[in-house]
Amino acid sequence: MGSRQKMTEYERRRLENIKRNDEMMAALKIQSHLSDLSAATTKRRSVETKTYKRSPVKKPKTEGPVVLRRSLRTRGVEPDAATASGLADNFNEEKRMKTSKKSYSYTSDDNFHLEPGPLEMKDAYQGDDGLDQRLVEKISGFSGTAPSIENNNRVSSKRLFGSVDPEALQLQPEHVARLLQGRIMSLKFFPTEALKMIVVGNKYGYISFWDVNSKDEDNHGIYLYHPHAGPVGGLALDPSSISKVYSSDYTGFIRLMDLEKEVFDMVCQSEHAIYNISLNPHDTRSLYYSEGNGGLNMLDTRADKTMLKCGLHDSRINTIDFNPQNENLVATSSTDGTACIWDLRRLNVDEPASLVDVHHKRAVHSAYFSPTGKFLATTSLDDTVGLLSGANYEKTDMIFHYNQTNRWISKFRGIWGWDDSSIFIGNMKRGVDIISVPDRKNILTLHSDLMTAIPCQFDAHPCRVGTLAGATSGGQVYIWTAQ
Repeated sequence: MGSRQKMTEYERRRLENIKRNDEMMAALKIQSHLSDLSAATTKRRSVETKTYKRSPVKKPKTEGPVVLRRSLRTRGVEPDAATASGLADNFNEEKRMKTSKKSYSYTSDDNFHLEPGPLEMKDAYQGDDGLDQRLVEKISGFSGTAPSIENNNRVSSKRLFGSVDPEALQLQPEHVARLLQGRIMSLKFFPTEALKMIVVGNKYGYISFWDVNSKDEDNHGIYLYHPHAGPVGGLALDPSSISKVYSSDYTGFIRLMDLEKEVFDMVCQSEHAIYNISLNPHDTRSLYYSEGNGGLNMLDTRADKTMLKCGLHDSRINTIDFNPQNENLVATSSTDGTACIWDLRRLNVDEPASLVDVHHKRAVHSAYFSPTGKFLATTSLDDTVGLLSGANYEKTDMIFHYNQTNRWISKFRGIWGWDDSSIFIGNMKRGVDIISVPDRKNILTLHSDLMTAIPCQFDAHPCRVGTLAGATSGGQVYIWTAQ
């Protein structure tokens, strides 16, 4: 009583308010509801997100100083004007590697190094022992089911042609997965309807496979390998044998994943960076690859010998694409600001001349023929998508599309769907823009709450009309399907 008599009026009111608030909280059961909601949210997230699993690697503890990273803003330092808006169009990654005074590594492990020569798949696999055999058995069981025809001892792939309503494309939770860490630089569907599988390559030299319909809870159907020491800029699958997957990197290696031998074989080594590869769909023995500053070479995959070397551009070639109807035409896009169409029969001369040139104001990051071969679509950093048409591609239309990303996000590349009516390209608002060829403008944007990053790289399934894959710089892959 004595202590209570010493309380002031303010203290007594304060204690009464606390008691009254506690009684109200207990009556509403807010804390129990919050616990239930938190548990439900955690469970939902664990169900919705598929991701890869890597074997844990024990690293020795290091006794070193703790370094705190602080941004330029907090340190009061002005940003570098040279890189504030991204890298220059003609930024040379290969030159940077050779002239840097410090040891520069593309990989997340500075000590990672690969010697030229074959690399067994089990040694490159990053998951639990034995799980990679499931991938070998899965693909081997469907090998040879891709659409192809024999023509004069040459194998030619056939892509399905069809129309789809863009508004019917939907993104489902089971079609979202994180396949690896880091920026995805290349993305391909397996060219078979029997197997719904995707392969991607990232900037750290990793290659990941996703068996989309897998029910495997151990790894969600995701298989991660590390066969390269640099960015994997190119992927190519042999339509006559899907058990063979070609991959290239910026360190100058081209490897062939041969499931029959269970090895990543070395088929080509260059002293220059290899930026892209493409199998000729009319003759899958011919693997074309872009090398160094503007070089285009052709590798005979049976003889393992480079049969053609020519300089076509003043800067790196970003894409190589073949006309699906005319076996003599190939299109290239380059950082020198041009996209060109060439006659394959005239490339073996000292100074080959292009049949058609299209000039942009900045770097051109893609040039792709339409499914019928009647159009050519280019994507440039000058915020345009170029559209070439006419009997000899003499007409050019420039369609506005904002193509400015930054140095951490891969450049946008507009691709064709399954007919000549639409071009699919990513945007900075985590959506997919659909450009109508007849209207020469963007008519629709695909959005979804499931998309948490910007889609940059795309591929339309060659054997499933209405199945579109998009990849991000965070390692995620999204697959839209027609409903």
